Amino acid sequence: MTFVIECEELQQQLSGDAKGKLLLVDVSSEKSYLEGHIPNSVNLLPSALMCGEKPAPGRLPSAEKLHILMSTIGLTPDTHVVAYDDEGGGWAGRLIWTLDVLGHRNYSYLNGGKVAWRSEGLPLTNEISQSTPSNYTINIDRSAVPEIADILQGLENKNLQIWDARSPEEYRGEKILAAKGGHIPGAINCEWTSMMDPENGLRFRTDAEARLKDMGLEKGRAIITHCQSHHRSGFTYILGKTLGFDIKAYHGSWSEWGNHPDTPVEQ
Repeated sequence: MTFVIECEELQQQLSGDAKGKLLLVDVSSEKSYLEGHIPNSVNLLPSALMCGEKPAPGRLPSAEKLHILMSTIGLTPDTHVVAYDDEGGGWAGRLIWTLDVLGHRNYSYLNGGKVAWRSEGLPLTNEISQSTPSNYTINIDRSAVPEIADILQGLENKNLQIWDARSPEEYRGEKILAAKGGHIPGAINCEWTSMMDPENGLRFRTDAEARLKDMGLEKGRAIITHCQSHHRSGFTYILGKTLGFDIKAYHGSWSEWGNHPDTPVEQ
């Protein structure tokens, strides 16, 4: 299966022999899941993908918590995960980033998620699905988890671009959600939902690559994306992967950078 799949392709897979080999993960609230989800999907609460500890609640959970989480949803090395959410890709992207950090590359993203699925008139169910628990071994690839020091070094060497997925108001420092307002020096602001197509089930915009290039974000440069807690930048991360960018995500995001006493800030 390709990294980005469309609703029709997933429907065909679920109707064929591949059904039993897929792990569909609905990364949304319990309320949203119970209101209707793609058949055979398990629910993964978004909060489970974050450590939840201030000042940077969006950082990666501990290896122990990740072991429990991935084992509970039934992840194995051979499992092919299909991730989706109910908002166009932020939380699904966060899950895919987490799988990348764990070295698990068997996955696909449902383009547009449940919004696109519903717009196609495809079936949803209220039936709760349970996976067979596994005993997933956690190996965290720290090279896939950039920290403050990595960003500072990249900015100093001028070989790194920062994709700020927050709102323009946060980027400019008009809306302050940390001790400091503003943005990482030199960061390029492209608000995450601007790359979704609301007329096409919140799928990726077909002109996303051209629009990003006009902003200065393009292939050939290392890119690190972030938001406030690495939720919105879950979407920009998977969009960058789809476009073939050399992209990583900063899990500390602005909640860490903006609360750190020694990080530089521009407004």
